[in-house]
Formats: sequence, structure tokens, C-alpha cells
Amino acid sequence: MNFEREFEGRRVIVTGACGVFGRMLAKAFAEAGARVCLTDRGEADLKALFAEIKPASGSFICAADLTDDGSMETLLAAVGETWGAPDILINNAGIYPSGFLLDIDVAEWDRILDINLRAPFVLTRGVALQMINAGHGGAVVNVSSGASRKMRRTVVPYCTSKTALDRLTKGFALELAEYGIRVNALEPGFAAGSTASPLTDEHVKRVISTMPLGRASDEGDVVPATFYLCSEAASFVTGATLTVDGGNSIGSLDVYQAKKTAL
Repeated sequence: MNFEREFEGRRVIVTGACGVFGRMLAKAFAEAGARVCLTDRGEADLKALFAEIKPASGSFICAADLTDDGSMETLLAAVGETWGAPDILINNAGIYPSGFLLDIDVAEWDRILDINLRAPFVLTRGVALQMINAGHGGAVVNVSSGASRKMRRTVVPYCTSKTALDRLTKGFALELAEYGIRVNALEPGFAAGSTASPLTDEHVKRVISTMPLGRASDEGDVVPATFYLCSEAASFVTGATLTVDGGNSIGSLDVYQAKKTAL
């Protein structure tokens, strides 16, 4: 499917833009001619990314702390002042800290839920109001995870946040449909390299070894799937979850017996 011209001039917000998937999407939308608003916590990192991808005129960066309401209000105000309203919101920002439930403290639980769930609620609500006031529809994509359906030890808060994000996706899809705003979720699978939630090389190798299709997610998987959900080709798709994770969420290749292969 060719989306080469579809996003030219479109106004796209990408949260967590300096993260693994965020960088992929920021670069792809910029190359497609979109005007982008890139947001993440660190302004210096945002400036470096902006200089690297060289997006279209009318693009901008806005550093924001997604655990802080005032910071998110500043982001929404900047979008409103610059564009009036966006066409697309990609709620990509998320964290994946590890810890047993008996060890994790309440503040860390709150931080995970604030970034992974509360921020998508606040930003989607704010952006939807801008779209409605501007008199046009739009598309929202929430970056979720197969962890919403596959519980994992030591990352229960993350799994919980993604399960709730899927329900929030469907709720917004239901309530915003009358305004022409489509809301969907993307499960892009496993990819290493996060600085917010770093993983050891041993862990990365172990995860990939158990995945049905045997590799991590990359730009060639994530970008076309996101573009599809934001495109006219998906104009009748809302409240859906698109899983592009190499089978990671359906099961594991681990074999718990002495005979390890079928043949």
C-alpha cells in the first residue's frame, strides 16, 4: 500500500518522539511531507531529532512532562496556537520499568499509569476538542502492546496500563465517531533500545529467541501499520487494535520437554 503523498501537509503530533518507535514515526511522517509536532521530556534530544529529520515548514518541538498536567496543557496550547488543530495524534510515549508487585512503591505505580494511560486520555481529549472546534475529523493511534493480553511477571503495572489503554481506545472511538475522529490502537511488538526503560543484551536475546517469527520489530513493520491506521484506507476502521508483533503476544517458542523440535 502506497502512502507516499497522503500525509503531505498533514499536522501530526508524536509523543515520546525520541524513543525507539517515536523516532521511527517522526522520521517517516517527516519524509512523507507532514508537519510534525515532536514532544518528549528532553528539549536537547528533541532539537537533535528535529535537526536530523528536517521536517516540513510549520513543524515544531515542544518538550513536555506527561506526568504533569501543566506541561500537557502547555503542549496542547502550543498545538492550538501553531495549527489550530492537528490531523493526527500518535500517543506513543510509554515506560516499561521492571519490578515485582511486592517491591514496587505506589509512586512508581502512579508514574507508569500516568504516562502510559492518563496522558493518552488527557491528550486525546484535548486534541479531540481542537479538532471538533476546527470543524474537521482526525485520527488517533495509541501505541499499545501485546502485554495488554499476555501478563508477564515483574511488569504487571505495564501490562495493566496497556489493557486499560485498549479499553480507553475503544471508549474514545465510540464517543468520538460522531465527530469523524477515529481512534485505534497499534501493538508494534518488541524492539530494544529504549533509554527510558533500558534492557540488557541478555534479556533482548532471550525475548527474541522465544518469538514465533524470530526477530524484533523494526521500521518496516511499525511505519506501514501506523500509516494505514491514519490513512483514508482505514476510513471505516475505529476502535480496532492492529497487532504487528511477529506473534509475540500469541505464545512462546519455549518448549518444556526434552525433545525440542517436531522433526
